[in-house]
Amino acid sequence: MAYYRPVAMSDPHRPKAALPLAGGWCWFSHVERMERGRTGELVPVAEVPDDVLSRLTAPRAPIAGLDLSTPRVMSILNVTPDSFSDGGLFNAPEAALAKARAMVANGADIIDIGGESTRPGAVAVDVGEEIERTAPVIAAMRAGRDVAISIDTRKAAVAQAALDAGASLVNDVAAFTFDPDMARVTAKARVPCCLMHAQGDPATMQDDPTYVDVTLDVYDFLNARIQAAEAAGIRRDQIVIDPGIGFGKTQEHNLTLLKNLSIFHGLGCAILLGASRKRFIGTIGQAPDAIDRLGGSVAIALHGLSQGVQLLRVHDTLPTKQAIRLYMAVK
Repeated sequence: MAYYRPVAMSDPHRPKAALPLAGGWCWFSHVERMERGRTGELVPVAEVPDDVLSRLTAPRAPIAGLDLSTPRVMSILNVTPDSFSDGGLFNAPEAALAKARAMVANGADIIDIGGESTRPGAVAVDVGEEIERTAPVIAAMRAGRDVAISIDTRKAAVAQAALDAGASLVNDVAAFTFDPDMARVTAKARVPCCLMHAQGDPATMQDDPTYVDVTLDVYDFLNARIQAAEAAGIRRDQIVIDPGIGFGKTQEHNLTLLKNLSIFHGLGCAILLGASRKRFIGTIGQAPDAIDRLGGSVAIALHGLSQGVQLLRVHDTLPTKQAIRLYMAVK
């Protein structure tokens, strides 16, 4: 089986044969044709099958009311006591609401609320407790405010409570594999979803992650999960995919996925990149404390934009929005 990774470009000198990448700000005239067990081969777009080209080039549909022809920021709001970067800072409802207001003021397009930490080594949270942490904050945010809200959960009951409170997107780090009822709840609510790749669960995912070919293994997993979501009644154009940087991956796995990000446009879905403050940024950037990883996080975010990624999930809203504005102004 052949896979096709578009060589994403944004230079103003664009060849006549070049095609738009996912209807966005990048273009491509060549792709890397990849197969398992073989070295990739650079070929012109004329050698790419029509059905593949259609998925690589088609503009992505709006998600939760957001036009994806320009990059969007999903701001992280952890209402947890133990998240790796900001655990305990916003688990009080008043603190969470104040943080949400600041995120909106700083340009957040989506606020992603999570009540269960998915950091390496984290333990599962009871469904009732996760609902108590998230649903009241979502309801309070929704009152009088027009902002897209995402519920970051693996559990159908938590997702349902969040949707009832006003959430507009379901973000499942387990891609509907943890709770088989998640796809039904999402489809019934007719809201978009984000399906992320993870190897193992948070408690064990970093013990010894292994892959045959990390890029193609993640691609195949996401392709299968998209098909499962479609079978449940969720339209492909309302599915966002996330390669899951840091979720059951070594530093080398993360870097390989980042280098090959554009291959995931071949799934025909919008792409979300969530690398903010991750451990590999601290290791390479020599920043042991997560709070000190802003520069590295923005660097990876801009790399995502250079590969046509439509959604960036970040902790630092204002600096990321500023970087996006400058990047897009230059391009």
